[in-house]
Amino acid sequence: MAINVQETEPNGAPAKLAAVLREQILRGAFPDGHRLPSERQLAEDNVVSRGTVREALRLLEQGNLLSRRRGSGSYVTYPAERGGPEREDVAEITSPLQLLEVRLALEPQMVRLASRNMTARDIAGLEEALRNTESATNDEETFSHWDKIFHLRIAEGTRNPLMITMYGQINHVRTHDLWESIKGAILTPQRIRQYNNHHREVFDAIRRRDPEAAVACMNNHLLLAQQDLVVSPAGTDG
Repeated sequence: MAINVQETEPNGAPAKLAAVLREQILRGAFPDGHRLPSERQLAEDNVVSRGTVREALRLLEQGNLLSRRRGSGSYVTYPAERGGPEREDVAEITSPLQLLEVRLALEPQMVRLASRNMTARDIAGLEEALRNTESATNDEETFSHWDKIFHLRIAEGTRNPLMITMYGQINHVRTHDLWESIKGAILTPQRIRQYNNHHREVFDAIRRRDPEAAVACMNNHLLLAQQDLVVSPAGTDG
């Protein structure tokens, strides 16, 4: 999303860049939980210095629109305006099984599109998320965080704005207190390893541009998560 913020007024450049990024966040171009492009990429896309980018991100962080994590990047922490109050209402009334029903309907098509449309940079970002989930076998919080990013990056790789926005809503429901309170019953080290095996299979299918294999792998992954919910009173973040 190049926006070409020229640094003709050096002192105002950070505010100008922050204003453009703020507008994109508020209208949902960068969904809740989305990782922004790197400082280097933002600087190149908008023809500004990295110092300008850092200051713009600081302004957005002060406005509670994003969270910067050392060694990881900047993540949107503000729901899109168009979600409104009903966004919270949906999270309140959606059960874990209902969420899995939606994911089973959406994510197989999502990986089909991602297999066709992901760029090399997209695939590298997906692999980064995968490696972080794979390194978190004994840490359910870290696994859960990177698991959401893994699936969101697949959505972003579809290059379909509506699909990305819809998955932003799904990730919002997955961060609701209900999910946070029950995931520990399912996310044992053994189950995390199994989910990561599924993630690796999905990733490999996307990387070799095999949409049918990606669909089959994603269905297998989500059906296991659904099975875990059926046999347990708790829920899962798979």
